[in-house]
Amino acid sequence: MNAVITMTVTTLDTDETIHDVPVLVDYHMNDGYDWMDVIGEHGWAVIPSWGCDGWDLGQWPYVMVAGIRTADEIGNLFGMATYCEGDVRTMFYRTKAAFWNAISEQAYFHWKNGQAQGPADLPEAAAELPGRYWIPCNLSAAV
Repeated sequence: MNAVITMTVTTLDTDETIHDVPVLVDYHMNDGYDWMDVIGEHGWAVIPSWGCDGWDLGQWPYVMVAGIRTADEIGNLFGMATYCEGDVRTMFYRTKAAFWNAISEQAYFHWKNGQAQGPADLPEAAAELPGRYWIPCNLSAAV
């Protein structure tokens, strides 16, 4: 069982069909730490924290969010994958802004549902989050 396969995807923000992209798939061997090592060999990285103050993004090793920046002949592609006890969902975006928005929505979900330590002043909806929560805590390490 492999955690990464190459396949055709459709970007969620621009609805483009992209061929031969490294996609993360379900991984029910060992644990999330093992998954993290396996995907790292394919250019993916688990994103540990999010927002201006670097709040937790998930609950390792059970819940994680991973990202990758790759490219095709048109330009950059940004992938985001969510891992929850071996169940994996992968999405791709053409723009970094759409990618960051998707990660921010995941962060909000985990914070709001108590799956990760987040800011104390969470609003009722992700769309109401202050802008400082919609950015990586370390811009140089943000895929």
